[in-house]
Amino acid sequence: MKKIIKLFKLPLKKFSIFRDFLLASFITGIISGIFVVIYDLLTKIISKLLYFGNPLSTIDKLSLWYIFFVPIVSIIIVNLIISYDKSVKEYGVSEISEIVSENKTMITLKNLFLKILASALSIGSGFAVGNEGPSAAIGAMIASKIHKIMNLPQNLIKPLISVGASSGISAIFVSPITGIAFAIESIASNFIKGYISFIIVGSISAFTVSVQYLNSFTFIYSAGREIDFRYVYLIALFIPFITFFIYFYLILQDKILYFLNLKLFNKFGRFKNIIFAVIGGSVIASILLLSPYAGFTGHNIVTMLINNEKTIPLIFIFELLMLRIIATTFSIYSNAIGGMFVPLMSIGALTGYMFGIIVFKFNINIEPFYFAAIGAAVFMGVLMKLPFTSIVLALEITNDYNVVVATGFSVAIITYLTRLNFNIKKFNTINLNFSDLKIH
Repeated sequence: MKKIIKLFKLPLKKFSIFRDFLLASFITGIISGIFVVIYDLLTKIISKLLYFGNPLSTIDKLSLWYIFFVPIVSIIIVNLIISYDKSVKEYGVSEISEIVSENKTMITLKNLFLKILASALSIGSGFAVGNEGPSAAIGAMIASKIHKIMNLPQNLIKPLISVGASSGISAIFVSPITGIAFAIESIASNFIKGYISFIIVGSISAFTVSVQYLNSFTFIYSAGREIDFRYVYLIALFIPFITFFIYFYLILQDKILYFLNLKLFNKFGRFKNIIFAVIGGSVIASILLLSPYAGFTGHNIVTMLINNEKTIPLIFIFELLMLRIIATTFSIYSNAIGGMFVPLMSIGALTGYMFGIIVFKFNINIEPFYFAAIGAAVFMGVLMKLPFTSIVLALEITNDYNVVVATGFSVAIITYLTRLNFNIKKFNTINLNFSDLKIH
């Protein structure tokens, strides 16, 4: 009540600025939600056009040459777009964060259009990348234009960009609380005290649009606040298990492929990206032939694993996990445009589900899909350095304290363990730091 009274005591000019900024946040959220939905639908349309329907069911019916043709040609086109405008590759969640925290040039409409096109082509052709980076860029661009149209004070440009980016993220995740947490932890940390209300308005507005058209992650077997200590105790075994696969992912991504990338650069110079694009496209095509689920964003994998009451064969999960790790790694080095949030969740969900199956085989009566939910949050939280977001994600998706408690313990301990051998930057930009290898 006191805050409301103080609000009406504000000078008229300050009150009008507050009103205009609140309105700008709402408009930014609504428009961001609409454009993110269009972007997501574009990726699905491209995918269906390229593979003549839902690729998960049509790939095994297509010619072998065509399945190799689609990802190879698509990633070559993406690399040509990057060579024409290098900012297409640069503008992701981390770059939006830098725009907010530093005096950097805002993304232009041309940059945004090319990035959306490159990202939709990357995802639609089967590369294992996500869509949160372009979604953040969409929101940020819209916020910048709204700021100009409404002629707001210059000192509000960065806060409104923060609102826009968080709106884009909330829309693509179809999860307002997770989107807000992600934005605060990754983008708007410098503005959390003064502008959190506007971030909430923008995120909720964008969510109300996207929830009508996009699918969110759901967990239908939630136990709510009831704690089953079997899952808490098993975390002692789960932590070293998932840590092994996190190490495996990091080593494959930055040790093996780094040297391959370097070797190609030394041999082919400026044609290196095209050569690696052909290699990456061929790898993705081979993986899609083995299992279409191992490509694309991984949204279907996460949804399937956290809600599948029937036990999936262990060998199938292991094969899909290996293929998914390889697909994600080669997608990164092929310059596929997109984020890593959902792809990392899919790898974590597979790892957690596999752990659950192994434990179940020792006659311990637990549900593998619980560990799929835990693994999804943990893998993303550790590798993107978003521990708070991972806990919020676990809570919002599952509403299950067993998952939340296990996620909290796992992220804290595994983050410490990975720091012993790896220097992980935010948003999965990773540098190895072994005694025999230093990558900067």
